[in-house]
Amino acid sequence: MTAYLNALGLVCALGQGQAQVAARLFAGDCSAMQPAPGWIPERQPPVGAVSGALPAVPLPEQHSRNNQLLYAAALQIEPAIRQAIAEYGAHRIAVILGTSTSGIAEASEGIAEYLQHGQFPNGYRYAQQELSAPANFLADWLQLSGPAYVISTACTSSGRALLSAKRLLAMGLCDAVLCGGVDSLCGLTLNGFGALEAISDQRCNPFSVNRDGINIGEAAALFLMTRKANTGGASIALLGAGASSDAHHISAPDPTGAGALQCMGKALDNAGLAPAQIDYLNLHGTATAHNDAMESLAVHTLFGATLPCSSSKPMTGHTLGAAGALEAAFCWLSLSEHNPLGLLPPHVWDSQPDPALPALALVDGSQRLGVQRPRRLMSNSFAFGGNNVSLILGDTP
Repeated sequence: MTAYLNALGLVCALGQGQAQVAARLFAGDCSAMQPAPGWIPERQPPVGAVSGALPAVPLPEQHSRNNQLLYAAALQIEPAIRQAIAEYGAHRIAVILGTSTSGIAEASEGIAEYLQHGQFPNGYRYAQQELSAPANFLADWLQLSGPAYVISTACTSSGRALLSAKRLLAMGLCDAVLCGGVDSLCGLTLNGFGALEAISDQRCNPFSVNRDGINIGEAAALFLMTRKANTGGASIALLGAGASSDAHHISAPDPTGAGALQCMGKALDNAGLAPAQIDYLNLHGTATAHNDAMESLAVHTLFGATLPCSSSKPMTGHTLGAAGALEAAFCWLSLSEHNPLGLLPPHVWDSQPDPALPALALVDGSQRLGVQRPRRLMSNSFAFGGNNVSLILGDTP
């Protein structure tokens, strides 16, 4: 079954909305990645923060920055959402999101005040930090009564949300799905990755011999997925999705890349495609020593050294639970009217390859996706616990 991605709202360090994000994405704009004091004691690592005002959540009891990011993305596609509700009915629309932070930032602030003063601040609600909070918020705001839930598998969360949305449509359990992911910056995740010695104090440098860790970012990306293509022109579809769980280690990836190879192979099988039919790959590309080594081995094994590929994380930071959907959104933008020249997201780094890694065709500006259809793009996401997801987006007639 082809699942059509008929609308996209997104917010990240590159900006708010399709046009702004696309312009900065294809330009390789890393200007938003700035040192940020106050997150990790005695350090100022760059973070991919969303700048500018965010809309107030219309349900004050469900306020959190996480829900503000999600609401900002949803407002961009609200007309398409309302049209789907009118066409299918509120009971036939599902909400499936990925997150790893939910409202934990507000919860942490509330608990800190309780420990200091013996009472929670006004506005503190335990439900803010529940992982289901983003899906509950969208369903409550839109008064939807279809399935609504959140997947939290660390950095594959929203990739799995898109995979699950496609499955719900294929099973006939709904007619449209609001799917994607959202994560907001918070001290818990930054200090957690800092404790793992995985945070870089410089802009991250994927696949370089000088790479020394990740940057963290925040984002929301929300798709409207249906079985029906947009009327009046070409559409963009989720052609295939695959997942695996190799359970190699609680945080380190399997160095053989077996799980990554398995999920990429499943996505290709699900789409009915061969490796040679993929035109571009958005790499997970975190800039940690072990992840980049594993991913380069897996990608080289499957695709060789000629497939154009890049990591977009130097422009946005690693947005954790939102990364799978955000980077699928970058593939969507690559296929959209916002990319009339057929550009590819560039790989921004110091151009110093690691001789220990298998060679990859990292996008340097000379490669082009082009405009000749059909075009097929893959996006990889890998997470703690050996959790792996690959998505394939492409043109449809």
